[in-house]
Amino acid sequence: MDHKKALVVFSGGQDSTTCMFYAMENYEAVELVTFMYGQRHALEIDVAKKIAEEHKLKHHVLDMELLSQLSPNALTSHDMAIEDDDKGIPNTFVPARNMIFLSFATALAYQIKAGTIMTGVCQTDFSGYPDCRDIFVKSMNITANLAMDEDFIIETPLMWLDKKETWALADELGRLDYVRENTLTCYEGVIGDGCGECPACELRHKGLEEYLNERGDSHDVSDTCS
Repeated sequence: MDHKKALVVFSGGQDSTTCMFYAMENYEAVELVTFMYGQRHALEIDVAKKIAEEHKLKHHVLDMELLSQLSPNALTSHDMAIEDDDKGIPNTFVPARNMIFLSFATALAYQIKAGTIMTGVCQTDFSGYPDCRDIFVKSMNITANLAMDEDFIIETPLMWLDKKETWALADELGRLDYVRENTLTCYEGVIGDGCGECPACELRHKGLEEYLNERGDSHDVSDTCS
């Protein structure tokens, strides 16, 4: 495996795009992989393709539609309202999604000889998804290496960053404006600052406002997120 080559699990959202820029800064070769799984907005695929094309990165798009058949949820079903269950886990959680994505990402990495698989999961500012936790990613890393007898590294640059710190990283990489204007995080499919009301937008907006205030930027982001 070539540990100077990274494969980024890429959705076209804030976190994965920040990881893409991080990988471009730290690896000699970068490729992207996006999964189609019947997500709430197919626009996510178009956004990911556009970003990949703009940065001239090889982009793999894999069909994982079976996920939406196995576990109907608010992230794949347009007619389900977004809400938490009695354990505090939102019904946007897709069971086994990251487990399946990382399995297929490592299989692809094996084929393209990429020693690092990068994913933007985060345990600090996360939505309650159990498969975004550090312990899960570490266990998947061990499992992938045992399954393929390789020495992959699953890297998670955002694992211990909150959203404010993720914006700070994008700024450090000189890409804050690009990430803000061109990525899709919103559950309602609004590119950039989003609808301002869904849980994903609220988390993204809160982190951006905190970071800009800390940076001393007087611009009020609340007007652009509504």
